[in-house]
Amino acid sequence: MKNTIAGIHHITAIAGNAQRNYDFYTKVLGLRLVKRTVNFDDPGTYHFYYGNEKGAPGTILTFFPWEGIVGGRPGTGMATEIGYSVPKDSLEFWVQRLKQHNVQQSPLIQRFGETVLPFQDPDGLNIDLIVPQQPDTRQPWVTPGVNADAATKGFHSVTLTLKSIKPTAAILTDVFGYELKEQEGDRYRFVSAAAVSPSTASSSTASPSTASSATASSSSASSASAPASIVDLVEAPQGTRGLNGGGTNHHVAFRVPNEEIQMEFREKILSRGLHITPKINRDYFYSLYFREPGGVLFELATDNPGFTVDEPLNQLGTHLQLPEQYQSSREKIEKSLPALNV
Repeated sequence: MKNTIAGIHHITAIAGNAQRNYDFYTKVLGLRLVKRTVNFDDPGTYHFYYGNEKGAPGTILTFFPWEGIVGGRPGTGMATEIGYSVPKDSLEFWVQRLKQHNVQQSPLIQRFGETVLPFQDPDGLNIDLIVPQQPDTRQPWVTPGVNADAATKGFHSVTLTLKSIKPTAAILTDVFGYELKEQEGDRYRFVSAAAVSPSTASSSTASPSTASSATASSSSASSASAPASIVDLVEAPQGTRGLNGGGTNHHVAFRVPNEEIQMEFREKILSRGLHITPKINRDYFYSLYFREPGGVLFELATDNPGFTVDEPLNQLGTHLQLPEQYQSSREKIEKSLPALNV
């Protein structure tokens, strides 16, 4: 479908100790560090990007590891869960692996017909490993400890918790081109229309503008959608407002193919009376930022140019890369950054 958001580009979260973050995501979860750089606004802080071999959109989890940061509080007005897609029959492996590494995990649950393993990273960030109803064909990054039969494939979904879902749902449906597919209790599942097969899309029994009264569809969003195309909205009218800090999500970035389409979306967002930034060059993609009505910070990020602009594919993440404006201060920045054993 023309000019609809295809899904999640990346998700950015906040961590504490950089070494602990690196060790967990590369050695326990088995992700690839595809880029080691610094925060554009705080060059004394790392910015880590984890993903598959290439750091493809839909696989990229990024962190600002601020040493000594106070822990945050998940709550309304923020992204509260990150869902990763994993292969069928892999969850027992993950239960045992997380237990082996003393990772706090919860019992398996069922959600929209899929099995979910919830756990928390060392900073308390909420992550779900999810076996999708249809196999995820993306090629994972594999390590000696996590082989292809268990490795994460990239994002399955992201969950936003909101006082009321209606204003956010309107952005997803009217601007981004998502469709409301299913409901379970206070959780509403939206899927990018660009990723939905016309032959399997439901006949819109639930209007996005009346999402609070929608009934669950009998069709499966997962069976009709591409990877990283799902956004779950959880409505919590009495919920406590979230507080950013260690172990919370900073923002969610949605995927656009190029800058031309990105700017078309900028006009759509402006027309709804929302403030949105000018285009910002983030070296590996171009970005726009705005805060949707429910309070979550959204980003629109381009597929281009990707992570090989300053390192070859086989060396991704092996060198500290700096934005151009900080190149002249490399020696000072390297001394100020925490020691990192990679």
